[in-house]
Amino acid sequence: MELRRMFAGLGRSKAFAAFGQAMMPADRLLLRISGGRLGVGAAVGLRTLLLTTIGRTTGEPRQVPLLYVERSGGYVVIGSNWGGERHPAWTANLLSHPDATVSVHGRAVPVRGRLLKDDERQEMWDAVASYWPAYDRYAERAAHREIRVFLLERTNSAP
Repeated sequence: MELRRMFAGLGRSKAFAAFGQAMMPADRLLLRISGGRLGVGAAVGLRTLLLTTIGRTTGEPRQVPLLYVERSGGYVVIGSNWGGERHPAWTANLLSHPDATVSVHGRAVPVRGRLLKDDERQEMWDAVASYWPAYDRYAERAAHREIRVFLLERTNSAP
């Protein structure tokens, strides 16, 4: 827990965001190989899942490692893009094709992504930001856009 807090403090800096973006391919590979059990984030005590969406233009599977919190029987994820000026591609993929899969704790779980709005969005934002306070800094950097917040709800069918 203490290691996560230390990294949460570092996570607010632009340098850490750049480092995190650079580490995403390694994180994605570790998560893929381990079935969602092991990744860069997990090494420092962060809850990380591997989200597999369908590319909105290619129709091909796309994978991205994401921090999450469990709420309402699903997984809440944030499309912060490290505070970048654009929404991350995975959010557009999920809006176009909401059925997806997450790999978490060694299990593949079929999910349907739902974009949260208004009070529900704020409630879930608060839950995730209390877990990873750097999200508030990312929101400051991305002030020109509202960062997308999704609830990945479990389903009974694979995409």
